[in-house]
Amino acid sequence: MSNIPFQTIDWTSIEKVEYKGETGTAFWQTIEFAGLRIRLVEYSKGYLADHWCQKGHIVHCLEGAFITELKKGEKINLLKGETYVVSDELSSHRSFSENGVKLLIIDGEFLKNT
Repeated sequence: MSNIPFQTIDWTSIEKVEYKGETGTAFWQTIEFAGLRIRLVEYSKGYLADHWCQKGHIVHCLEGAFITELKKGEKINLLKGETYVVSDELSSHRSFSENGVKLLIIDGEFLKNT
């Protein structure tokens, strides 16, 4: 990762990109630095990811709630104000939101499984 000078992020100026889920829609606003990605993500009501993710993340729930389903069957409910963290390739997971949710998601090189 490179050095990142002090700066603020005006999320209102960052384009929202739409991604269709198996059901519902995700909207991503993304900032990228060398080895680091920061996203503000919103899932619509009834959103279910269309894939199992192996990537590591730090996920903080800003508004609403959602369920992270692990491929081995466990389901974790994440509520407003709660955070989860996982390194790359340590779980297969996907997200579901019954009523919609707003998340801050951070991932990058520092989460590689070494």
